[in-house]
Amino acid sequence: MSTALASCRDVVVDYGSGSARVRALAGVSLDVEPGGRVALRGRSGSGKTTLMHVLGGLVRPSLGTVEWKRSEASSLDETARAGGSARPIAFVFQGSNLLPTLTAYENVAFAARGDATPLGPEDLLALVGLADKADSLPSELSGGEAQRVAIARALAQRPELLLCDEPTGQLDTETGERVLDLLDAVQREFGFAVVTATHDEGVAGRAERVVELEGGLVVGE
Repeated sequence: MSTALASCRDVVVDYGSGSARVRALAGVSLDVEPGGRVALRGRSGSGKTTLMHVLGGLVRPSLGTVEWKRSEASSLDETARAGGSARPIAFVFQGSNLLPTLTAYENVAFAARGDATPLGPEDLLALVGLADKADSLPSELSGGEAQRVAIARALAQRPELLLCDEPTGQLDTETGERVLDLLDAVQREFGFAVVTATHDEGVAGRAERVVELEGGLVVGE
């Protein structure tokens, strides 16, 4: 019996219809094991972000199946599919996507799922090295600091699966490396699975598995 945390089987995703239809995924299968580290690598338009959104419940496949712990994701309600208590999934995007009118502390506190984690917002900000930025608004943070708050916000959900979409895409090389080091450290600490979508070989090289996508197909691993 499969031990996969999240799986997709022969997933097809079409956007639009008729002559305007675009096939973003063309029959993709993938397993993500508990605690695993998977990189989805490919150029823009290869399908890596769509596949990540399928795994996270943000996109429903046109064909094929998606499973969370061997249960079909389509059997879960919309809140669970989007990362609620039935599917503890968190996202870190290319931009931090922090709520601009909330402080760093408030952004982290807002994301917490009840008593999802014994660590409070102060603890999580300290974990990512930003204890002294708790009262800062996103506009007062550097790009790297904002991304670290986004990581703390994700950890507040105590995820079993963390999905990172080009997490260093808007950062300079040195800052990006520090953010990746932090992601590596918190993954080891908390033991969740990580799937990272990237076009960068250096980012992909940190993963245990690298899945190559091109034209909506898996072309190598």
